[in-house]
Amino acid sequence: MGLTKGGALSLKSLNHISHLCNCLERTVDFYQNVLGFIPIKRPESFNFNGAWLFNYGFGIHLLQREEHNCLPEEREINPNGNHISFQCENLAVVEQKLKEMEISYMRRRVKEWGIYVDQLFFHDPDGFLIKICNFENLPMIPLPVGEQATVTSFMQAGQLPPQALMAEAAIAEEHSNAIILYGC
Repeated sequence: MGLTKGGALSLKSLNHISHLCNCLERTVDFYQNVLGFIPIKRPESFNFNGAWLFNYGFGIHLLQREEHNCLPEEREINPNGNHISFQCENLAVVEQKLKEMEISYMRRRVKEWGIYVDQLFFHDPDGFLIKICNFENLPMIPLPVGEQATVTSFMQAGQLPPQALMAEAAIAEEHSNAIILYGC
């Protein structure tokens, strides 16, 4: 399979994610009221039930399964499964909101290169895993191509002051490698 011929596809951005759902109304409500997506007009020529939502620079296209079941299913939260991840400004605020909404979630903290990353995992009504995290401090380091390797980051590499790293380390020391399950 000639995957290296001619280089990668010339793409611009992520457009949407398509997601089969058991109960369209319940899933639209979740993505709109929990994650902040906005319903947008969908082509009228489609002859199947669905909804389009948009926010954060991409869309979610929800498609109603033919055999649908609007009873919620309880699933184990597995952070290593397929998921969609969102960046947030304040993880503590998101966590408090999840508690208020009585959404079961898992909290996980990982350490990479001396930087702590906090993550919250929970399911949408169809069992699809959602992750909310604070990856902005973690440098994105491309693998070397030949002799050249560059370092990029969500915040310009090296811009994070040492005091911020020390504060992060002090906070993280209290919760080092913690995995905490919260059920509502």
